[in-house]
Amino acid sequence: MSTPETPKQMLALTAESTMLQLTAQRAIGDGFDAPIVVANRRHADMIDAQLRVIKSSPSAIILEPAGRNTAPAIALAALAAGGGDAILLVMPSDHVIADVDAFHDAVRRALPKVQEGWLATFGISPDAPETGYGWIQAGEAIAEGVHRVARFVEKPPLDAAQAMLAAGDHVWNGGIFLFRADRYLAELGQHEPTMLAACEQAMQQATQDGNRIAPDAAEFARAPSQSIDYAVMEKAERVVVVPVAMGWNDLGSWDALHAISTHDDGGNVHHGEVIAIDTHDCLVRSDGIRVAMVGVSDLIVVASGNDLLILPRGRSQDVKKLVEALK
Repeated sequence: MSTPETPKQMLALTAESTMLQLTAQRAIGDGFDAPIVVANRRHADMIDAQLRVIKSSPSAIILEPAGRNTAPAIALAALAAGGGDAILLVMPSDHVIADVDAFHDAVRRALPKVQEGWLATFGISPDAPETGYGWIQAGEAIAEGVHRVARFVEKPPLDAAQAMLAAGDHVWNGGIFLFRADRYLAELGQHEPTMLAACEQAMQQATQDGNRIAPDAAEFARAPSQSIDYAVMEKAERVVVVPVAMGWNDLGSWDALHAISTHDDGGNVHHGEVIAIDTHDCLVRSDGIRVAMVGVSDLIVVASGNDLLILPRGRSQDVKKLVEALK
């Protein structure tokens, strides 16, 4: 269902609202300015339309000429925000956060240190020895609920993940950040000067049409493709982590969607026209045709347009193999 034309962020998967709309709604209200969205040019009209529905029109939609990972993308946003002491709350638009109040509390805890110039990240309280996430070790507390980052850990093997979970001082790296624009750009200039220069030149030579900013493609292409974690967060001196339990999920698979959704008495999750008899622990989704199931369990069934996907629960990461085969 997630295609280049309509990626996961633009789909309504966990609620009536799309993932993008839910993300934007977490940053509406007192203390929040209009969002800056960094995106692919082909999605600009869709982004404008979806955010207009929830009355969260972006102050800028930055049209990336090419994907260069998160560090350059965030640099473009920091420059669009003026590059001064404006505070940026950086959120991927394909995450689930069930407890938004807990998220806002964590942001408020981080704010004083961020205003002093620290870079903050939010650590998800772990409930499993997850090997698919990066982890962060929380060091000494420097404010209530705010810790120095002791170290970042790449996606670990299972035994290391089990040890970190048991230790109790590690959290998952949720990929959500809070910092001043000028502090992020300064750190980027110190550790990745070529990247910063490319982003600055791309924005200086950008074209603008209303709220849409198109950075210069040739200049932006000179930026190394790196994540914010590798380019900045792992190298900066003053970095804090705020541990938070907020019902976070990166919704990376149909299995993840089944886990966080409301189940019927048989443990099933269904959306669309579905008939399920003597059926247990399945996820069934259809945007058109009727799906009828009898006497089955632990299946994922997704009908979208002319495509039908059927696979056992627990194997939804293998969708990537299907995508490659279809290419």
